[in-house]
Amino acid sequence: MTAIKHALQRDIFTPNDERLLSIVNVCKAGKKKKNCFLCATVTTERPVQVKVVKVKKSDKGDFYKRQMAWELRDLTEVDAKDANKENPEFDLHFEKVYRWVASSTAEKNSFISCIWKLNQRYLRKKVEFVNVSPQLLEESVPSGESQSVAGGDEDALDDYQELNAREEQDIEGMMEVCEYAISNAEAFAEKLSRELQVLDGANIQSIMASEKQVNILMQLLDQALAEVDNIEGKLLSYEEMLQSVKEQMDQISQSNRLIQISNTNNGKLLDEIQFLVNYMDLSKGHIKALQEGDLSSPKGIEACINASEALSQCMNVALKPGHDKLMAVKQQQHIFSELRDTFARRLTNHLNNVFVHQGHDQSSTLSQHTADLTLPKHSPLHRDLLRYAKLMEWLKNTQREKYEGLSRTYVDYMTRLYEREIKDFFEVAKIKMAGTSKDGKGKFGLHGSSGKLTGSTSSLNKLAVSSSNSRRSQSSSLLDMGNMSASDLDVADRTRFDKIFEQVLSELEPLCLAEQDFISKFFKLQQNPTLAQAENVDDADGTVHSRPPSEHRHSISEKDMVRMMMNKIFQSIETELNSLIALGDKIDSFNSLYMLVKMSHHVWTAENVDPASYLSTTLGNVLVTVKRNFDKCISGQIRQMEEVKISKKSKVGILPFVTGFEEFAKLAEAIFRNAERRGDLDKAYIKLIRAVFNNVEKVANESQKTPRDVVMMENFHHIFSTLSSLKISCLEAERKEAKLKYTDHLQSYVINSLGQPLEKLNHFFEGVEARVAQGVREEEVSYQLAFNKQELRKVIKEYPGKEVKKGLDNLYRKVDKHLCEEESLLQVVWHSMQDEFIRQYKHFEGLINRCYPGSGITMEFTIQDMLEYFSSIAQSH
Repeated sequence: MTAIKHALQRDIFTPNDERLLSIVNVCKAGKKKKNCFLCATVTTERPVQVKVVKVKKSDKGDFYKRQMAWELRDLTEVDAKDANKENPEFDLHFEKVYRWVASSTAEKNSFISCIWKLNQRYLRKKVEFVNVSPQLLEESVPSGESQSVAGGDEDALDDYQELNAREEQDIEGMMEVCEYAISNAEAFAEKLSRELQVLDGANIQSIMASEKQVNILMQLLDQALAEVDNIEGKLLSYEEMLQSVKEQMDQISQSNRLIQISNTNNGKLLDEIQFLVNYMDLSKGHIKALQEGDLSSPKGIEACINASEALSQCMNVALKPGHDKLMAVKQQQHIFSELRDTFARRLTNHLNNVFVHQGHDQSSTLSQHTADLTLPKHSPLHRDLLRYAKLMEWLKNTQREKYEGLSRTYVDYMTRLYEREIKDFFEVAKIKMAGTSKDGKGKFGLHGSSGKLTGSTSSLNKLAVSSSNSRRSQSSSLLDMGNMSASDLDVADRTRFDKIFEQVLSELEPLCLAEQDFISKFFKLQQNPTLAQAENVDDADGTVHSRPPSEHRHSISEKDMVRMMMNKIFQSIETELNSLIALGDKIDSFNSLYMLVKMSHHVWTAENVDPASYLSTTLGNVLVTVKRNFDKCISGQIRQMEEVKISKKSKVGILPFVTGFEEFAKLAEAIFRNAERRGDLDKAYIKLIRAVFNNVEKVANESQKTPRDVVMMENFHHIFSTLSSLKISCLEAERKEAKLKYTDHLQSYVINSLGQPLEKLNHFFEGVEARVAQGVREEEVSYQLAFNKQELRKVIKEYPGKEVKKGLDNLYRKVDKHLCEEESLLQVVWHSMQDEFIRQYKHFEGLINRCYPGSGITMEFTIQDMLEYFSSIAQSH
């Protein structure tokens, strides 16, 4: 038990500045035995507080924990159950009765005795002890009351006391005298006993010798005891007086503590009241602005904005727990709710009226813009409405349903307004594209005036068809684009179309961007332009498609709301643009080149401004249609090349689609200069040039009037010249291929046309070369019967200079009939024939010199003669 007592003092009571005086091991009566300890403790600081503490061993380890504590002044009765018999049970009466069973009667008695002593000292016998043995209470009061009230436990020291320095020296001296003390302890003890007896005898004799002094000493001791009794009596009286003072001081301390608690509570209550007053009070000016504020004037709007912000702060104040149960707070919240609903209703009605009036005012100015190709500006409307932006934000945060209803109302009115404006705008654009004369009547019978449009969609489609047929009769394909440069009408029409289409896009772009910016600011819909957006990408086959963005899937984000509102308001733009594009394509299929460049540029511009904007998405979708029309135009030109037919009675010359490709390339290079979608044109170039190559060969193979080599040579020479002058980087390989084909077919035509002008001489030398190939030495060929010198002279005489010149003159006439005048290749071909003829002449001379050395045999004409023949024939024609 002593070890447990020391452990409890060290671990539990010393950290709390308490001293453990008594301990008893108990368990609750009538239940399963769960042992614990009851401890009697006092505090080490004044005023002293006496407690009974219940300590229990922890379930998770070997340490003890403090479970419950009672103030000793709350103890009213101690019941020991039986004063005569040993009984371990006892009861302690606090706010209720606690029944305990001690582990032993001795521990119970010791604990009750300690409680009695503490009661005597600190509580002045307030606790009643029942069924407690009087002897147990009497023996607790020793003869000398100067000892501790706790029966010695309060000031008890450990049984072990350490030796001081002097005692250590004496023992060491004794052990030095008796060296055998360690080896023979019994002898050492016996010697000490004898010496002690001798010393006791000497002391007794000394006392007996000084009996008188002893009597005097005893008298002094009696006097001292009497004085001590006197002092103790005074101390007891002082203690009784101090005990009453202590009780009064305890009462004063308790009263001060209650006063301090009351002051603290009053301060906290004042803080709570000030908090509610400061944050839940709305000024009369704000209330008046919410109820009667003018929503038409700038000052009234500013006052309403300030009042609505103040109302939001009052309604959104973070109340502490319990505030919402206060009647004043409930009433104030009810007033705020009514003010919020009233102002939201006023604001909604006012903005609805503003939307309606502004829509009517804006529609009344439409007639001013129908004559010119311009769209009305809505900046005044936006400027007036943006004054209410903060109020819309307040409405969005407080009355979501009314906010959404206002947004739907705005979208409905603006949808009808924009639909009328855009429809009339595109009608004007279509009429201007079709072209009108000075008297107001279109070239194809469509009427138009500055204030009223009479052309319907069906009439415009008929106009487009007739216009398309008229233009395509002049220059609608590569087959006859060669004549396009001579048609100033087509150039003017395409230039006008380009300007009109650019003006349409330039008018739509600021309109859509301004409306989207207004919607974002007015309805407080934040957008994030850095999010992934739809992109227009090309497949390997050149098809353009729209790739949706990879964005987070929210229910309805603010960015989605902006997109939905813009789609509803401008739902007619994409349809009208596609209709305009279809009209332009019907008028002239080559308009798709202009539209592709312009549309690509505006898509690129829109994506740079805001990649997620409605304009960027819509133009991207329309760009897909334009690209399809462009691809369709290219495919149509290729199909027309494949269907081309040539006359069987006239020479072919330069094919119309070859010159058409040249004009197409010049036109496309002018249109696509510095364009963003150059890659689309390069892909079209590759398709067209391959089709030109294939169809040139096809026509050459089918030609009956003109030799195949001439058709190939002239057309590929023209293609080579065109590609060299235009310097199109993506067609560099085709340019080299065209040059190679031109060179090959020129050589082939020269050889085939020149044939063998010295036919017999050529046959003769072929035989000579055959003998040499068989192993006959060159200088021995002249000994062969069929190839001797006489046979050689006979053959040479058959080709005098006059006959050679006559044959060349006939050849020149034949070549002149084959070649066309546009390409001017006659002199080139004639010069190539001259070079080939000279080559054959030199070849024959070489064979004569090697096979007939020293014979002196030469041709009837020289190289100089041949040069003169070719020159004179060329000059004569």
